[in-house]
Amino acid sequence: MSRPKKSRRVCDPPKMLGFTPYGIPNCKIEQVTLKMEEYESLKLIDYDLRSQDKAAELMNVSRPTFTRIYNKALKTIIKAFVEGKGISIEGGNYQFDKDWFRCKKCHKLIEGIDNHTRCKDCKMFGTEELINLN
Repeated sequence: MSRPKKSRRVCDPPKMLGFTPYGIPNCKIEQVTLKMEEYESLKLIDYDLRSQDKAAELMNVSRPTFTRIYNKALKTIIKAFVEGKGISIEGGNYQFDKDWFRCKKCHKLIEGIDNHTRCKDCKMFGTEELINLN
């Protein structure tokens, strides 16, 4: 019997749901999936410029596990670039530090239900128009 996987800690969800390549018609774009913890590993190392030891600690995983997650993320991104595929950021084995919601209409991110106010961008009201990202 295998050991149960621990959820990887992710601080913030990405602002976007993915990327599409420029110069290829939308109807012909194939997708690759970048898992949420893979996105977080790229953000911690390449954007926040953290060491792999610190990034592994922040994600609540071991250093070798972090390296595997990071290398898988790089392979996924490179495959999308070389083969002209879109990138969809979704799924994985993760848990956010806080509750996050996304507006169904304008996709604005909202940290915690207590912080929800009328969306200025799309004029939507109430919590029924929010998607819980947790």
